[in-house]
Amino acid sequence: MSANHSHDNASGADHGGHEEHASHGTFRGYMIGFVLSIILTVIPFWLVMGNVLDSKIMTAVFIMALAVVQIVVHMIYFLHMNARAEGGWTMMAMIFTIVIIAIMIAGSLWVMYHLNANMMPMSPEMMRNMP
Repeated sequence: MSANHSHDNASGADHGGHEEHASHGTFRGYMIGFVLSIILTVIPFWLVMGNVLDSKIMTAVFIMALAVVQIVVHMIYFLHMNARAEGGWTMMAMIFTIVIIAIMIAGSLWVMYHLNANMMPMSPEMMRNMP
């Protein structure tokens, strides 16, 4: 074994004599991501606190849409996920994550809707007499 290959690479990135370097972001990229994250946080806060939209459902839908946009901003600017990174495996992981999150959100909404629809209505008197 030669002296060059006798020590282990701490990152495990030595493959066939060359090192693969993870793409790290630039200061400009991090600042763009940070500013977008702040904007995407302030807008939903303003929508709720300012009671901007008349419909609560439209407000919730708009906030969820902005949350999805913020997730994408975080993945691009902070996690550096793209189709080229790590031979496409990060894109596969992202697609898997999106599918799992969609299942979790749909299941949670289904459970909450059915709990709300099937709960026994209680009058204030019944609430006072509860143990």
